Amino acid sequence: MAKPGRLADKVAIVTGAAGGIGRAICLRLAKKGAAVLVTGPHLERAEAVAAELLRERGSRAAATICDVRDPALVAAAVRQAEETWGGLDLVVNNAGVMTFKPLEEISDEEWRAVLDIDLLGAVRVTREAFRAMRPGGAIVNVASVHAFETTPLVALYAAAKAALLSLTRSAAIEGKPKGLRANAVVPGAVDTAMLRDNPNLKSGAERLDPEDVGCPEDVASAVAFLCSDDAAFVTGAALAVDGGRLARL
Repeated sequence: MAKPGRLADKVAIVTGAAGGIGRAICLRLAKKGAAVLVTGPHLERAEAVAAELLRERGSRAAATICDVRDPALVAAAVRQAEETWGGLDLVVNNAGVMTFKPLEEISDEEWRAVLDIDLLGAVRVTREAFRAMRPGGAIVNVASVHAFETTPLVALYAAAKAALLSLTRSAAIEGKPKGLRANAVVPGAVDTAMLRDNPNLKSGAERLDPEDVGCPEDVASAVAFLCSDDAAFVTGAALAVDGGRLARL
């Protein structure tokens, strides 16, 4: 990097960091000067993203395995950030899965499996982060427009992301005395493998105009803003990154 960015001296953990949006978030935070711990359930994929960050002159990055379903791995990731860079300032809860199935066919086991990642994963990370984060820190949860308006077959994902917004507000309220902020980004359609594999789009049950599809970097820019001191008076908010889809009838 040619000069320090707005996140210089900050230490960040990103979960679900090897996919399209997660990778873009890591790249943007590193570009802005943050040290980034790249985490995910597959170490080799996380290491590949960390290596990409380290190719940028002056970047600080490392990778570790962190399946957010495992409290011990979550705690270990937080410790690694503290031990490697001396603290923790930023947490991005991006880990998530999307399952497509008719509501009446979803079993209790399937509900538990998705909520364990999309909601309870963020709960576990936030719990550990609250213990470790320095005043002035920020948590950003990656939710979805499905928390507000949804389509067939995604009841699991929509419910989990709606609950994640509620968690965000609770974290904002309880984090304030600690000097911590918590916000969410609410992506719409983003050009990732998850979108391209969407059976609703393939069947025609859901239609998207090209101008309604963003890129992972759009989400990453919003995350970086909410992590920065430019958003110092923003907490408990949900920032739509959807090209205006939610604003239209």
